Amino acid sequence: MAVTSVPVISKIFADLGILNTRFARLVLGVAVLEDIVLWAALAIATALAGTAVLYPRQMAYHLLATLASFAVGLTVLPWAVKRFNKARMNVLARHAPVSYALAVSFAYCILAGALDVSLVFAAFLAGFAVVHKKRRLFADALDAIGKMSFGFFIPVYFAIVGLKLDLVRGLSWSMLAAFLIGSCVVKILSVSLAGRLAGFRGLDLMNLALTTNARGGPGIVLASVALDAGIISNGFYTTLVLAAVITSQIAGAWLDYVLHKGWPLLSEFKASSPQLVEAKSTLTAA
Repeated sequence: MAVTSVPVISKIFADLGILNTRFARLVLGVAVLEDIVLWAALAIATALAGTAVLYPRQMAYHLLATLASFAVGLTVLPWAVKRFNKARMNVLARHAPVSYALAVSFAYCILAGALDVSLVFAAFLAGFAVVHKKRRLFADALDAIGKMSFGFFIPVYFAIVGLKLDLVRGLSWSMLAAFLIGSCVVKILSVSLAGRLAGFRGLDLMNLALTTNARGGPGIVLASVALDAGIISNGFYTTLVLAAVITSQIAGAWLDYVLHKGWPLLSEFKASSPQLVEAKSTLTAA
């Protein structure tokens, strides 16, 4: 229920022309941090996912390997890869950037396979490492890989997802309604509480809650990983996939409605200290 789709939300923001706003930066920043924590939680769930017989040593190894790969993949490996990106000896990165970016991605997958870590985690960490601060270093290469992915791999992936869905016997309308309503209520209440603690009020809370409620592609990926690990049933898998699609549609429709009404996505920042009040008054007078 906690997952937020960074790709879907980014596309909605871009289509509505609000990608560079304070609201978009806040939502995307929260979504990235939230998804990292959620992937770690899923790693624990897949490690504990079991059978009638539990093997504590095997589960402990799987859990520690996954958490260690995440820790190293978010700290040491990105630093090493980005330094190697700029190395003079790295002829492949300069003359064949597409091949180099794919080689880095495949290397992550090989390492994950050797450690018995989910390849989904490897893909996430590889993307985190290969993107350089100066994006122009691999801009054309990443654009080419992105077009190839969107043109072939992503449609194939969603076709495979569709093959797993059973909308005749596997769809429970009562389960879908209960989960969709319950998860949206939990998301809205939790984000509203966090938003109030951060100083937001009124419409701001609803905008943040409904936007971060869009689960999109990552929600479907999480459902697929959980199904493959035997954590969820086919019926609940169908529910999760449909919920990911519906919540993404709701987020886009809500933001479009708010913008057409001319309402602010986030109210203006209210200073809470005398120094900030004085600074705001000075700027207003100027």
